[in-house]
Amino acid sequence: MDRFEEMRNFVRIVERRSFTKAATDLQIPRATMTNAIQRLEERLGTRLLNRTTRQVRPTLDGEAYYKRCIRILGELEEADGLFRPCAPKGLLRVNLQGTLARMFVIPALPGFMDEYPDITLVVADGDRYVDLVHEGYDCVLRSGELVDSSMIGRRLATMPEVTVASPGYLEKYGMPERIEDFERQGHRVVSFLSGADAKPMPLDFTIDGLVRQVEIPANISVTGADLYIAAAIAGLGIIQVPYYRAVADLKAGRLVEILPQYPPESMPVSVLYPHSRQLSPRVRVFTDWLGQLFANGVEGLMAD
Repeated sequence: MDRFEEMRNFVRIVERRSFTKAATDLQIPRATMTNAIQRLEERLGTRLLNRTTRQVRPTLDGEAYYKRCIRILGELEEADGLFRPCAPKGLLRVNLQGTLARMFVIPALPGFMDEYPDITLVVADGDRYVDLVHEGYDCVLRSGELVDSSMIGRRLATMPEVTVASPGYLEKYGMPERIEDFERQGHRVVSFLSGADAKPMPLDFTIDGLVRQVEIPANISVTGADLYIAAAIAGLGIIQVPYYRAVADLKAGRLVEILPQYPPESMPVSVLYPHSRQLSPRVRVFTDWLGQLFANGVEGLMAD
């Protein structure tokens, strides 16, 4: 095993905090991983990792060596890409927001796999915050504003949103014709909570080029995108969702658009990845593919 391979192994162990998880990610036996780190520590003459029964953490020397390894491996991968172009290969672990995955990514994945047959994908879905480094993901796909400044974020698209409610709900409360009608008619919203500590978000409307937020009471809160739209269809309140999530229900008459003249802000869709992954050919081609996929997807929505 050469020194660069030792560095890659060491970096993955630090990021995953586990020999077993790192070995699984890199698809090598755990014993090979353990022996490689022992030889590395012996050659450097210092202890790089503190091992316990529950977790592995870098020592101070290990932290310093990890930062150097990240820089060196990045420069090596960049140099290889300049002088020895080759097809990306290996394991790529991604975490995708569920509805985006089902509606856009998964149906198009056969094309990506045909183009890059040497990439092996592991795909997880979810809406929760993901610690990319310690959970071993190479990138995540999320909707909404980015909040994690420690990650590299690339905006792929902005998805138009709509305000909707069910016909039964509007028959009960009335169709609002202006913002003031929400309070006058006693309207309710379905509140969407993202995460255990999340707070209900107000509705927003674009009026004369300015975004106005409107607080409307909620009798029910949900924590999942599918529950959110199902609650609206059941007549439990008003919601704001990306147009692609509501288009089928709008066409079928299960939902009705409210105040189309005052649309919500469009929702950004972004891919995030750690600084240590930014030069990986696997991540680069996948994020480029996602960018083209969502550009085409938004164009299709707007033309619908």
